[in-house]
Amino acid sequence: MMGSDPITTPEDPEEIERQLAAMDGDAVAAVARRLEEDDYADAFAGLQDWHLLRALAIRRPDLVQPYRHLIDQEPFDED
Repeated sequence: MMGSDPITTPEDPEEIERQLAAMDGDAVAAVARRLEEDDYADAFAGLQDWHLLRALAIRRPDLVQPYRHLIDQEPFDED
């Protein structure tokens, strides 16, 4: 299980895929809990978790289904 720190995203696409494949329900729940609680030392750490959850939604949607509300964006009018 992950701690309270976000995952550090590597630059290597193959390593990113390995990390995503290694995620389980507990790890995704920890990421979602941090996002819901906004439990971060800085905004960039929260953004990393948000991007991680979005990547998981694309590659492992079964794990992210209960947390879709954290990544869905409402359309907005720029006017």
